[in-house]
Amino acid sequence: MPRLILLRHGQSQWNLENRFTGWVDVDLTPEGEAQARRGGELIADADFRPIVMFTSVLTRAKRTGALALQSAGLAGVPVIEDWRLNERHYGGLTGLDKAETAAKHGEDQVKVWRRSYDVPPPPLAPGGEWDFNADPRYAGQTIPDTESLKTTLDRVLPYWNEAIAPRLKAGEDVLITAHGNSLRAIVKLLFDVPDDQIVGVEIPTGNPLEITLGADLKPTAARYLDEGRAQALPPVA
Repeated sequence: MPRLILLRHGQSQWNLENRFTGWVDVDLTPEGEAQARRGGELIADADFRPIVMFTSVLTRAKRTGALALQSAGLAGVPVIEDWRLNERHYGGLTGLDKAETAAKHGEDQVKVWRRSYDVPPPPLAPGGEWDFNADPRYAGQTIPDTESLKTTLDRVLPYWNEAIAPRLKAGEDVLITAHGNSLRAIVKLLFDVPDDQIVGVEIPTGNPLEITLGADLKPTAARYLDEGRAQALPPVA
């Protein structure tokens, strides 16, 4: 039975500054680096030896994965990067201070943008500082100008089916190091979490979520490796 570990990246500089980050490529803070290394120690303690690590193209996720693998003594594990594992695109909110945005637009409106399943923030205006269309990492791709959690799942799902699920079906253990919303999309997929409940699922930074899967890739067991920082999990069938 294959095992899958989902690892949310450690604290980034914009997490610390309370800004909407999305696709902006910011690095980890020293605390985020420590969280990544601790995640690797937990992975080693669980005797988890992935065949491959999937991650996004964003530095905070890639460095979290690299630090975790190094800490676990697994630095030689192959790494596959893909933009479809990126964080949700926050559209016109990108780069804004969350508290100032709530003061300007009202806490209720910002809560809808942040926590509803299928209501995206306003789109990002083209040609601005955070326009990613010229970024070579997305060359040839049609990239969004805003995303809800639903549309994030819409881009994660094809990549899951194309690249990740076949490895798991072959019995391989897999590590995915990514972001709160791209990992939330995978949790929704695996656990069949209803639309109105998935927005309440939180995945803590740097705490590996280990999921044991059956032949049908449905979870048979799940646990956070750092039990002291565990969050509630959807029920396992």
